[in-house]
Amino acid sequence: MDKTFTPKQIAMRLQVSTTTLRRYEDLDLVPDVPRTASNRRFYSPVHVQAFIALRTLIQGFGIPVSYDVMSLLKKGHVGQALWKINSHQYNIQMEKQRVEEVMSLIQKTDFSKYKNVQVTEEMKIGEVAAITGVNPSAIRHWEKEGLIRAKRNPENGYRVFTSRELKKIIVLSSLRKTVFFIESMKQLLEALEIHDLATIERSFKVALQKLNEQLEKQMNGIAEMMRYIQFFK
Repeated sequence: MDKTFTPKQIAMRLQVSTTTLRRYEDLDLVPDVPRTASNRRFYSPVHVQAFIALRTLIQGFGIPVSYDVMSLLKKGHVGQALWKINSHQYNIQMEKQRVEEVMSLIQKTDFSKYKNVQVTEEMKIGEVAAITGVNPSAIRHWEKEGLIRAKRNPENGYRVFTSRELKKIIVLSSLRKTVFFIESMKQLLEALEIHDLATIERSFKVALQKLNEQLEKQMNGIAEMMRYIQFFK
């Protein structure tokens, strides 16, 4: 007979509460949990691995993705779960590539074009949003936070952005997921103003390091998920 575990034993092992384990059960993220003759819940090794996989996936992919993946696995949709994970692995790869591309861009002195689009000194917010792939609302938020500064067209009052502000927006959009503190961003943008490449390069190295750490967590989550999947075979 397979070894069995009480909720308290697993909660202690994973350093979570038994309430958390019960919540995962109620959300249908782990296999159905059997009960003893006295109606007490008990876990088998497959449940233990399911909880480990879920907790490890959360560290690398966050709660929404991890919940979706575990729900798919519970329903037996292994292929869909793997493709969902794959898409998010692709996302982190693209983010790394974007950070590296922007670092290369900052080092260039000629900024007359970006992605084959002509850069001017009076670009409207819609043009900047289209060039950078950033939502106009995010640009307005960064302006409100004092991270970028737009001029106003005296004739119609519309915001207009210079090439210098465009470069800041590109940097912000590249690092917003890997640098979390506004003050750090302000320091980076100040360095960009005076073309302090040493400070900028340090910031980008921090961003890349955070992505490396996130990737490692994702790989750990995938490894535990694959161990869980082996129980189905």
